[in-house]
Amino acid sequence: MLRNLVGRLPLPSRRVQRAVAIAAVVAQGGIGVTGSVVRVTGSGLGCPTWPQCVGGSIVPEAHPEYAALNQWIEFSNRMLTGVVILVAALCVITAWRVQIDQPRRKRLVKLAWAMPGGVVLQAVVGGMTVLAKLEWWTVAIHFLVSTPLVWMAVLLLHAFNEGDEEPRWLAPKSTLTALVVVMWAVLAAGTTVTGAGPHGGGPDTHRLDAPIQALVQVHAGLLVAYLIVLAVFGMQLMRQNTPKTLWQRYVLVWVVAVAQGGLGSLQYALGVPEALVSFHVLGSALVIIVTAALWCAARDRGPVTANTPAAPEVATVP
Repeated sequence: MLRNLVGRLPLPSRRVQRAVAIAAVVAQGGIGVTGSVVRVTGSGLGCPTWPQCVGGSIVPEAHPEYAALNQWIEFSNRMLTGVVILVAALCVITAWRVQIDQPRRKRLVKLAWAMPGGVVLQAVVGGMTVLAKLEWWTVAIHFLVSTPLVWMAVLLLHAFNEGDEEPRWLAPKSTLTALVVVMWAVLAAGTTVTGAGPHGGGPDTHRLDAPIQALVQVHAGLLVAYLIVLAVFGMQLMRQNTPKTLWQRYVLVWVVAVAQGGLGSLQYALGVPEALVSFHVLGSALVIIVTAALWCAARDRGPVTANTPAAPEVATVP
């Protein structure tokens, strides 16, 4: 029945498909940034229970132990999850409507379903984080779970505009895969720096008992490794006939990665001010986005299926 309802909707135009997918990228990346605002303002336990805000109420109420501002900051971040769910639902509906007319586009629907599935997973992990009183490793998991969702949102954006053939690689896949692996290592190392840093989301949260200078060096060293792999990838591109789009994406990765590294260094030198923490989280999302865009530009899946209803099959008489 649900399929019939979706099938009655008008076929979304390419512009609508693109807009929905871009909204998914923004939503998946943006919720991490708003989460960092909760953390640096010490509002992580502004709503100390989950799914309620305080015992007996889903919304903030006056409480002697929790400041009203902290409650509303945490509550607002929870409400933004509703926006992410709405965007995820639009992704599924849009991809499903396209797939009804183009039955071969199953990959598109699978990527779209990853959006609401990821939101549900994040809600569960977020609840665990609150119930664990913001233990640093739960906060790290909460952040890391969001990173593949940003990646898949970028893949969904490209899937709307490409075919479904087996990928034909235009650049060395092994080097690009190494780049992606190192990228996630950088992100994981960054969560340990956060875990030992001053912004735990609350005044009494347990912190990672490790020398932050050593953690910062590991994090920075992995970023250098990322840039080295990126440079190797660029030299490989120079040896072949590389499409202009791929070169543009490659240059963009360098710009974002170097800017993110510079921002991290500035943040550390200034004693980790709150505003720069959120900008650094935004930079992390941008690194994922541009790296995923580079990945997509490095392979060809053929032309996109025509955005018209599939012709009905005509039965033949033997």
